[in-house]
Parts: sequence; structure tokens; C-alpha cells
Amino acid sequence: MTKPAGPRKPPQALLTALRRIAEEVGHAANGAQVGFCDAMDAETAAARLAAITVLLRGNPLSADAWGALAMAAPEGSPLALALWQQAVAAGTLAVGPLGFLDMEGEFWGYLETRPYMRARAGLAQELWRQGRHDAAIGELQDLLRLNPNDNQGLRYRLLGWLLELGHDVAAAALHARYDGDGYAGWLYGAALLAFRRNGGDSAAARQSLRDALAGNPHLGPLLAGTVPMPKRLPEAYSPGEASEAQVAWREMQPAWAATPGALAWLGAQVAAG
Repeated sequence: MTKPAGPRKPPQALLTALRRIAEEVGHAANGAQVGFCDAMDAETAAARLAAITVLLRGNPLSADAWGALAMAAPEGSPLALALWQQAVAAGTLAVGPLGFLDMEGEFWGYLETRPYMRARAGLAQELWRQGRHDAAIGELQDLLRLNPNDNQGLRYRLLGWLLELGHDVAAAALHARYDGDGYAGWLYGAALLAFRRNGGDSAAARQSLRDALAGNPHLGPLLAGTVPMPKRLPEAYSPGEASEAQVAWREMQPAWAATPGALAWLGAQVAAG
């Protein structure tokens, strides 16, 4: 009878080889990252792209450099998707197999993981843009597995996507995982969940919306359409201020718009004070 397969300790020779490879690749990746930072100091976009080209021809291990090329490609194009995939591939090599095993759960706490994390977040956004919604959601969910602290704030985008697609169970589980978050999008996401899971207007939904309005009174009117969105999003935001509401609107508006009756209910509640 065949012996069942199970976890076994890797041979020491293999571990030694992987550590040596990781050391050499890590050194090369660090050099690529320094070169990327230098390239981004160029004065024009064309000069930055030219410098990145020179860098990647000599050292293709900068995930951020590939990501810069991806951002220069037309959004929604096959080229943009391919470049983001290349960025993730470069970041994967830079982290290395032992890095994924050793740093899982603490990604972003290690500087060498950050280009990889940025690349996967960029890939997720491009996948979503191109209609590959399940794949995009899977990318963000896996990033939260690698880094539960979520220093990138990916849970906000993920919550909006889950709600937009009607994945209320997954959205509720995600929201519970980061209970106590006071970000405007998080609070209004909870209100939308309560509206949907309690059959529309309910005491629970109204209370959840009151909590959201108390946290940021500006997002409600923005979502309801009684206050117009500015043409440009702010470069930074402050909690509870209009700037936070404008950033959160981009994450939450599609989900609210996709929920029958939700925006009308929100507008009526806002108007009633």
C-alpha cells in the first residue's frame, strides 16, 4: 500500500541552496529598487520611462519599475494587464519562496515585500477594470492573508467590490474582521449592509446610517447626489472631513448605486436630518 503523502522537512541541501539564491536575488532586487528611485527623479515622464527602460534592461527585478510601465499603458488594455502581471512576477522573484513562507502574515513589515504588494494591488485594480472581478477580489483577499494589518488600506476597495457584486456574506465577514474601523467608507459600507440584510429601511439600517453620518457627515450627501463630487480627488484626506468623503465616494458609490432603493433611502434619511 502506498504511504500517504504528508508534510516532510525539506532537505538541508535544498534549504541552503534557496538561502544562497535568496541572498543573491535580494541583493539584485535592492539594486533595482535604488535604480528605480533614481529613475523617478527624472524631470519629465518621457525621461522617467527612458531611465526605467535602461534599468530593466540591466536588472529586471524591480516590481515598482514594471508597475510604472503598467501605469503608463492605456487603462483596460491587454498591455496594461501584461505589465502588471510582469510586475508581480518580478516582485515574486525578489521575495523568493522562503520569503513567502517566513514572512506570511507580516508582509509590508519587511521593506523587500512592498514592491510586490504594490504590484499585486495594481494588478487587482486592472483585473477589476477589465471585468475579471472574481480574479481581482481573489488578489486582494490573498494580500490580506499575507498582511492582515492591511497597511495599504485594501480592505476598503475590497468591501466596495464585494458589495457591488452582491457578495453580502463575504462583505459582512470582512467588515467584522476589521470591526471598529472608523473610516468613512467602512461606516457607510456597514449602513449599506444593514439596509440590504434587513430588508431595506429598518431600525438597524437607520442606526447604522446615523453612526456613519456621525463619523463623516459629508459622504451621505455626496452619495445621495445632493452635493456634487469635485472633478479631482484630493491627494490626501483628513478623517471626518470632506476630503475623506470624496476618497470614500469612489469606493462606495458603485455599491450603493447597484442596490435598488438604497440611494433614495439614503437621500431621504439625510434630508430628514
